[in-house]
Amino acid sequence: MYVERASRLPGAVVWSRTVEDPTAGPVRPVLPDGCMDLLWNEGRLLVAGPDTRAYVPEGAPAHWAGIRFFPGTAPTFLGVPAHELRDRRVDLTDLWPTATVRQLSARIDTSPDSVTALEEAALERAADTPPPDPLLRHLVAALGTGRPVAATADELGLGARQLHRRSLAAFGYGPKTLARVLRLQRALVLARDGVPFAETAARSGYADQAHLARDVKELAGMPLGELLGRSG
Repeated sequence: MYVERASRLPGAVVWSRTVEDPTAGPVRPVLPDGCMDLLWNEGRLLVAGPDTRAYVPEGAPAHWAGIRFFPGTAPTFLGVPAHELRDRRVDLTDLWPTATVRQLSARIDTSPDSVTALEEAALERAADTPPPDPLLRHLVAALGTGRPVAATADELGLGARQLHRRSLAAFGYGPKTLARVLRLQRALVLARDGVPFAETAARSGYADQAHLARDVKELAGMPLGELLGRSG
């Protein structure tokens, strides 16, 4: 069972997933979404870096809790550039002092609600770190609606190299990859709502349905119909 809600951390989402029967069905891939997550799993704290391709979890631990940060905001919180974590899952002890992580882990382990405990710890940490660059939120908003990268850079007053450098640090990859990931997410929202694939492609900013199919296969590792659990 998967549950999520808006976090008190601006733009973030807190979530939990409980696997009662690991053999009940296939493990669904985690798709690129421009985000990074702080994860807790049975006494272990990890960070999920920004994905450029589908990630298929190994095994099926009984319970996960997580905070999914708004795109571009996790690096300030974690104190590490996003590109160093691209397509990786790492222990939090690789990024923070071991004593700090052990204390945090013990706090979550002994809490009756791991999600709330993880969120509280993140809020405390965020209060002691600089706020994310507000320009990044504008960049995500523009690319999320399908604005071209070049036009967005001009609107933000940034050159191509400067935008690319700041995107690597904030998102783990350049603005064109970010735009591609956000376009995929737009398409998935429409397709999951039952919008025909050809219309989904047009409304999401793809050249045609074939373009949508190629992009989904490359980023998700499977055809769109299979990803949505449809047959035929």
